Amino acid sequence: MTRRIRLGMVGGGQGAFIGAVHRIAARLDDQYELVAGALSSDTARADASAAALHIEPGRRYAGFEEMAEREATRPDGIDVVAIVTPNHLHFAPAQTFLARGIHVICDKPVTHRLEDALTLASAVERSRLIFALTHNYTGYPLVRQARDMVASGALGTIRVVQVEYPQDWLTNRLEETGQKQAAWRTDPARSGDAGCIGDIGTHAFHLAEFVTGLRCESVAAELTRFVKGRALDDNAQMLLRFSSGARGMLWSSQVAPGNENALRLRVYGEKAGLDWSQEQPNALLFTPLGEPPQLIRRAGSGANAVAAHASRIPAGHPEGYLEAFAQIYRDVAEQIHARLETREPDPASLLVPGIADGVRGMHFIAAAVASSQANAAWTAIET
Repeated sequence: MTRRIRLGMVGGGQGAFIGAVHRIAARLDDQYELVAGALSSDTARADASAAALHIEPGRRYAGFEEMAEREATRPDGIDVVAIVTPNHLHFAPAQTFLARGIHVICDKPVTHRLEDALTLASAVERSRLIFALTHNYTGYPLVRQARDMVASGALGTIRVVQVEYPQDWLTNRLEETGQKQAAWRTDPARSGDAGCIGDIGTHAFHLAEFVTGLRCESVAAELTRFVKGRALDDNAQMLLRFSSGARGMLWSSQVAPGNENALRLRVYGEKAGLDWSQEQPNALLFTPLGEPPQLIRRAGSGANAVAAHASRIPAGHPEGYLEAFAQIYRDVAEQIHARLETREPDPASLLVPGIADGVRGMHFIAAAVASSQANAAWTAIET
C-alpha cells in the first residue's frame, strides 16, 4: 500500500447512524483517510459535522455537486465516495461522482426506485469504475465459508433455503416520536415502495442468493402493515422458487418483540445442511446427513482459507458487525489499490456486492410488492 485511499462522504452527519458505521469500517484496517464531506443538507450541521471529524475547512461542502466538482479537479482529490444517505438520496450523488471519475461505495438498497437503479447501472457500466454496495453481512468470515462450502458440493444439490430477518424496533409507531431513522424508513417518499422488505428483507434475500449461488426466479409474498396508520409494510412473509428447483421461505419483520437483529440462514442439500445466525456470527453449524453435527468456528476448528481472508484476530476472540462491514471496505481498498498500481486485485477481494446486486434487490422489491398486491400470487423476479 503506497498510501491511504482518500475517502469522501455524502450524508452521515450529526444524528445519523449508518455514517458512523461506515467511518469505523473504513478506518478499521487503516486503508482509508476521510478527507472531504457533504455530511448534511443543513449547511450549519454539515460544517459542524465535518469539523468534528477533523475535515479541513476547504473540504467541508454544503452539497454533493460542489464536492464532486471540486474534488475531481484537486491533485489530492478523493479516490472514492461513500454515500450514506436515506434511500431517495442515493441515485443523484452516485451518478454525479461516477461522472467525475470517482469510485462509489453506496448503502443499500441502491436506490428507492427501480428505474433509477437501471439508469445507475448503465452509468456504472459506462464509467468502468468500482461501485460497491454495502450488503455488509457478506463480509462475515463464516458467511463466505458457507458460500465456499456450497460451491464445493459439500451439501450436494440444494433443496431448501430458509432465511429470516426479524427485528422489533418498529413494534410501536416510533416514526411519530421524531426518531429520525424510523421517520425516513417508513416514509414512501424517502424509502420507496417498501418498508421492512426494502430495509432488511433485501439483506435476507441477497444473503440467500450469495451463499447458495442460486437465482430466485419468483416469489409469493404477503407484505403487511400491522401498526395502524403506517404507510409501508412492517412485516413480510413469502415463498421462494429458485431456478434450480430449490424451494425456500423468507420472513422479515420489524414488529417481532424479542428480536433485535436476528438474521439467520439455513440451507439444506441432499448431503448436508448449514445453519448461520448473525447474532452468533462466529459459529457455523454443518450437519452432514447421518453424521454428528460439526460446529465450525471463525478462526478455529473447521475454518478454511476463505474465512481466514475475512478474519482479523485469533480464535476465541469474537468478531462481529463492524468487522464484517470493514471487510467490504478492505476488499474495495484492495481493488482500488490494484488499479492505482496497475495490477490485478487479489481474487478474494472480488466478493464485494456491486451494482448488479443493487438492481437485483430492486427487482426483488418490485416483485414482492406486486405479488402482495395480487393476493400473494406467484410473481417473477425480472432478470
